[in-house]
Amino acid sequence: MRRRIGEAVSRAWWAALSVVGLTPRRWERLPRLARRAIVTVLWLGIGLVLVWKFGVWKTSALAVAAVVVLLVVPPYRRLGVRGTPVGAWIVPAAVLAIAVAYPYYNTSMPQLPIFGPFPQMSTMVGMGVFAMMALGLNFVVGYAGLLDLGYVAFYAMGSYMAGWFASSQFAKQNVSFGAVDLLPGTTGFHFSIWLVLLMAGIATAIIGVLIGLPTLRLRGDYLAIVTLGFGEIMPQIARNGDSLFGTGFNLTNGTGGITPIDGPGFGHTLHHYLRLPANYLNLGENADRAFFWTALALVLVTIFCSARLRDSRLGRAWIAIREDEVAAAAMGVPLMRTKTWAYATGAFFGGVAGAYYASYNGGAFPDEFFFNISVFILCMVILGGMGNIWGVIFGACFLEYLDREGLANIGAWLNGRFGPGGSLAEVWHKPLDVPLYEFGIFGAILVIVMLFRPEGLIPSSRRAAEFHEGVHDQPLYDASA
Repeated sequence: MRRRIGEAVSRAWWAALSVVGLTPRRWERLPRLARRAIVTVLWLGIGLVLVWKFGVWKTSALAVAAVVVLLVVPPYRRLGVRGTPVGAWIVPAAVLAIAVAYPYYNTSMPQLPIFGPFPQMSTMVGMGVFAMMALGLNFVVGYAGLLDLGYVAFYAMGSYMAGWFASSQFAKQNVSFGAVDLLPGTTGFHFSIWLVLLMAGIATAIIGVLIGLPTLRLRGDYLAIVTLGFGEIMPQIARNGDSLFGTGFNLTNGTGGITPIDGPGFGHTLHHYLRLPANYLNLGENADRAFFWTALALVLVTIFCSARLRDSRLGRAWIAIREDEVAAAAMGVPLMRTKTWAYATGAFFGGVAGAYYASYNGGAFPDEFFFNISVFILCMVILGGMGNIWGVIFGACFLEYLDREGLANIGAWLNGRFGPGGSLAEVWHKPLDVPLYEFGIFGAILVIVMLFRPEGLIPSSRRAAEFHEGVHDQPLYDASA
């Protein structure tokens, strides 16, 4: 089936090129830059027609098309200054600038067919946080090849670290350090959120090491079952921690969660001299912008650490364990220590993301830490492409967008055209609630991707080679010779 679909797409492609008089022979004679430009313009033309016909057209669609052409067509990688390949940084820098400026133009964008308007700022914050958690899980699953089904526990640990050290949960204490805009008489631990993020990451990494030391000796399904158990224990502690072990000590405030949690900010001194926001919670409508930019900065730090660790000696040891644990051990790779580092690194970024998201939501609630969140983050890594930073980010952003508002937008678009009184046809007579089938849709997406692109949408070159070429022993000589 995969081959038939590829052949059908190829025939459609050559049919489209034949309209402008390009035969396969003429196409091969064209310079590579010209072929790239033709492909880009053709796909953009199809996209613009779809937006004009089935979406909500705005002239900004032409600006988007022009930006895509400028990013994709020119061969920036050939540019260099005194032997330094500065061209390789042009596209990432441009994409970063576009992301930073997103709050200023998101309301002016056209509405896409099926998906509707571009994501709101609150959704963008969630996409950034889950991209960070997916990159954290990628250390464990993508690099080291360890199946972790309990990653939500690190997310929960980070959230409650923010609840313990940036709220009035422990009212008998009165300790503050770097917190902004505390009211007189406020009790509890109130540390600066920036310090709490670091504390959450370190504490979660330590918990990851303590849990990993006795469990990482296991492999495959057995390791997955143990991590699943760990992922179920932490949420149970969160839900029943209002009287820990029957002692009456209120650790988590039970099902009510810990709220409110202090918001981030830079204080009035830095606000006066550098114009940085003193307290995000006082920004009103602009609060989501500040949270989004901070989430973007945290994602950039995670990307930098992920890329540097991947290319380090430790990263190569992770990949060696993923490809063949026995061979890695035979070559001198310390399995337990290397696996524990992967577990601790992933836990660190999961804890930081959890603490930041708790600050954004204003509380840490146990209903946010069910097992399905672990599966959700794992799906992000698998869908995007295990081991590839950009693929994992794409998978995280896409699935989180669908979860937050994408499925609702799809339902509204379908009901407006095929539902009761639809503009095209009335196929069904009751409004279709698409988010109700969320997990079925996510499952269908994974099944389709596993069938037609098992390495993920944007895989690493090594993983793609493993799936398409296979990993097998090469005989030293032909025995039949």
